[in-house]
Amino acid sequence: MASFNSITLLGNLTRDIELRQTPGGSVVCDVGLAVNEKYYSKAKDEMVENVCFIDCTLFGKKAELASEYLRKGSQVLFQGRLQQDTWQDKESGGNRSKHKVMVDVMTFVGGRSEGVQDTRSEAEKFYDRPPANSDTDEDVPF
Repeated sequence: MASFNSITLLGNLTRDIELRQTPGGSVVCDVGLAVNEKYYSKAKDEMVENVCFIDCTLFGKKAELASEYLRKGSQVLFQGRLQQDTWQDKESGGNRSKHKVMVDVMTFVGGRSEGVQDTRSEAEKFYDRPPANSDTDEDVPF
């Protein structure tokens, strides 16, 4: 029977990235990702925000790039696969487990980080703005 293990997450980092090396010399980092969901609750008659915290692991060049360019609060898109870690709890002696995401693809989503100046001209910034109010379909060519 075939199986498929793939996950795509868009969220914000919960902490700054700290690189470490495996005994084999590979670069690795573990990051926390907060993924928010907003919905309207009829019972509470208000918008409710639910946050899911997910542990993610990056290796090699992805880990180095993440450490260099991302900070706590940075928005990022991860694509990867789920992996289950299991261990013996030292206090109770029971078996414990948790899932984490092994990141295969990382896409920077957020804007420029603080301290980086936008060197574009005012005209370039103007053309990056969305149209003011395009409620009509008159400019659609079909």
